[in-house]
Amino acid sequence: MDNNQLAIKYIQEQNFEKATELLNEAITNNPSDPLGYVNFGNLLLHMSDKVRAERFFKKAIEINDKTATAYYGLGNIYYEKESYDKAQRNYQQSIDLGLEDGDVYYMLGMSFRMLEQDLLALPYLLRATELNPNDLEALFQYGLTLAQTNYINEAKEIFEKILLSDEHHADAHYNLGVIALFNENTEEGLNHFERALSAQPDHILAANGKKTVLEALEE
Repeated sequence: MDNNQLAIKYIQEQNFEKATELLNEAITNNPSDPLGYVNFGNLLLHMSDKVRAERFFKKAIEINDKTATAYYGLGNIYYEKESYDKAQRNYQQSIDLGLEDGDVYYMLGMSFRMLEQDLLALPYLLRATELNPNDLEALFQYGLTLAQTNYINEAKEIFEKILLSDEHHADAHYNLGVIALFNENTEEGLNHFERALSAQPDHILAANGKKTVLEALEE
């Protein structure tokens, strides 16, 4: 295991001091290898030092402008800064350069969502769920985007799929409740709102949904 691999291990263990030592050594020994700069950028991101992290990712690209993971790192910086257009461009560049990873597709999809371009987000969120089938957050965001682009039946299938893995997923229940009301199935909607509140008692949207249904039933 070389210094870069060891450093990644220490980053995962949050031993940032040891990771810094190893990455400094890796860059000193191989200054023309962009990997050391990418890993140092990721280390700095974990340490919430976005300014210096950006410099390291850009240095990696300066050395080799085909370094896909450096663009992904820049995308993460810009996403955290809420510069979603710049994040989108960098995530797209990393994919174009061959980074086939569920996380980058998810982040690209979320960037489009933040830019209120939900239709453009759909294929990337779908690909994220294909690459990371156990990632319920990616699956939920895909379902939510389907619902918001009027693919109601498809969204319903996704939320129901989430409940197969986590029957107490409050947001999935809430959205199924909304879909049930959309389909004029009041009892089913009320049931999902109540199950959402059972899983998360402070779920304000579910509470409002339940209140609306009960008021309608009293009329």
